[in-house]
Amino acid sequence: MAVTAKDITELRQRTQAGMLDCKNALEATNGDMDKAAEWLREKGMASAAKKEGRIAAEGKVESYIHLGGKIGVLVEVNCETDFVAKSDAFNEFVHNIALQIAASKPLFISEADVDQKSLEAERKIFLAQTQNEGKPANVAEKIVEGRIKKYLQEVCLLDQVYFREGTKTINDYLKETIGKIGEKITIRRFVRYEMGEGLQKKEENFADEIQKQIDKQKASA
Repeated sequence: MAVTAKDITELRQRTQAGMLDCKNALEATNGDMDKAAEWLREKGMASAAKKEGRIAAEGKVESYIHLGGKIGVLVEVNCETDFVAKSDAFNEFVHNIALQIAASKPLFISEADVDQKSLEAERKIFLAQTQNEGKPANVAEKIVEGRIKKYLQEVCLLDQVYFREGTKTINDYLKETIGKIGEKITIRRFVRYEMGEGLQKKEENFADEIQKQIDKQKASA
């Protein structure tokens, strides 16, 4: 299938990749837009992997306050140079990570940060649930492992689904940004405060609230 300039432009707008990279991606995937976007993502991940050994000592601490002070987030994201730390692309990434933390309430950055004591406690709870559900012993362990995996996807920031794009994780978004910026980026630490946390109160869907706020800003722009 012949690749047209229109196809290249469309893919570039969709992925923010370079024109030549978009052309190569479309040629490699026979013009399939979805596969070409995935191809570019994979290339971004490959570029990110090469940068993992570098030192990232610059960056930014981002603060985000939501719902009139009901939720507060501080997150530190590191990069390699002060030049990148001041760039629009890096600052957009850091801001979106703060929004993600506010909306999705992660407890850890990655699975490597999860302490085994907490994980074993969750495992015991899931095992008790399967027993109460009357699941046979030969399948209970598989069910527990599946629930552990889902739990980690919910509480580990890098494994969470990116709230702006449901087809990718935060780890995907991180590696795409590394590929675009050309420097190692590390989400180092974060803290999230929620007014009245631990007290009995009305449940609110903060992810939906944040998305509504973003949509409102776009509409007024």
